[in-house]
Amino acid sequence: MAGYHAQKDDHVRRLRRVEGQVRGLQRMVEEDAYCINVLTQVAAVNAALQSCALALLEEHLNGCVTQAIVEGGEQAQAKVSEASQAIARLVRA
Repeated sequence: MAGYHAQKDDHVRRLRRVEGQVRGLQRMVEEDAYCINVLTQVAAVNAALQSCALALLEEHLNGCVTQAIVEGGEQAQAKVSEASQAIARLVRA
């Protein structure tokens, strides 16, 4: 089971909100909205996605990674490495 299972509905709600923001961006471009206004909304979408990603990461660390560390062994190191790689991807994005 995914580490975010308990908050699944919240994540789906957040992602639907982001989806609506992206549709709004499409409309803005179709309607030739002012460039800076479009860019402002792009920044808002990026921030919303980052917020969602951080919430998922926190749940992964508190659930999957913590459980693997308690169990120990190679699985623990693999989960920590996996989390580190995910953090690196988020930082680069």
